[in-house]
Amino acid sequence: MAAHVQRSFGTISPPQEYQFCFASNSKLFREYIGAESNSMKLSDVPINSKVEFHFILAFAIDYTNDNHPSPTNGKFNVFWETNHLGPGQIGSFKGSNSNVKIAVSLGGDSVGSGKAFFAPKSKTSWVQNGVSSLTYMINKYHIDGIDIDYEHFKASPEMFAECIGQLITILKKSGTISFASIAPYEEINSHYLALWRKYGHVIDYVNFQFYAYDKLSVSHFISNFKKQASNYEGGQLLASFESGGGGGLKPANGFFEACNELKDQGKLGGIFIWCAEESKNKGFQYEKKSQDLLAA
Repeated sequence: MAAHVQRSFGTISPPQEYQFCFASNSKLFREYIGAESNSMKLSDVPINSKVEFHFILAFAIDYTNDNHPSPTNGKFNVFWETNHLGPGQIGSFKGSNSNVKIAVSLGGDSVGSGKAFFAPKSKTSWVQNGVSSLTYMINKYHIDGIDIDYEHFKASPEMFAECIGQLITILKKSGTISFASIAPYEEINSHYLALWRKYGHVIDYVNFQFYAYDKLSVSHFISNFKKQASNYEGGQLLASFESGGGGGLKPANGFFEACNELKDQGKLGGIFIWCAEESKNKGFQYEKKSQDLLAA
């Protein structure tokens, strides 16, 4: 999740109408956690018992976890801050919050001082390594699902689609995970749409990074939401914002107005926020408001 990298996609075209089948409204709220502070606890974040709440651990990356990270061809290591997000804390928290599930996000924007690339040596070896390393990690940390957030690629869209699609399929068939999501943005849609076209049936949620756009008005946010819902037709598409910066549509500028309009149309598949660490100094006010909107 390259939340700290501002992207520009140039001039935004006027709102358009898109004809397609939307997923229906959902009470799903998701939040990334673990990338920016070693002091964050799951219990710091307010949770509304009337929503389905997913914490998404950021990140697990198939790179070595040392001073000079290098690709490991699908052998994933923990890169989120585990000080308060370890197996014991996660297991205990889930035990006392029945509406909470945990996902781990794979990839992200960067690793160490460089970019985190999707760089498989071969499809077969990458998938085998991914299944093995993630099965161990998922069982150890009481994880329920995975989120795909690769943002830089040394492989074709077709290779990405096959590796990720087979990884999700195998982990689901074994019962290791119960859900999977993807986190695309406009600039990398070619890789994610290749994945969606062939393996969309095993992908449960689309965490589209709407904050990767330049500043949006309410009408342009809704237009872009409908555009991506058309691209990922039939998928459960979540609205999103970045709590500490970025572009898109901010809560203070009409994000919740746009969400209410989408909800009134039966098109709001949920809300996700990047990220808990950036929300903490704001008292998690937008987490509360997001969940209240979804629960109403």
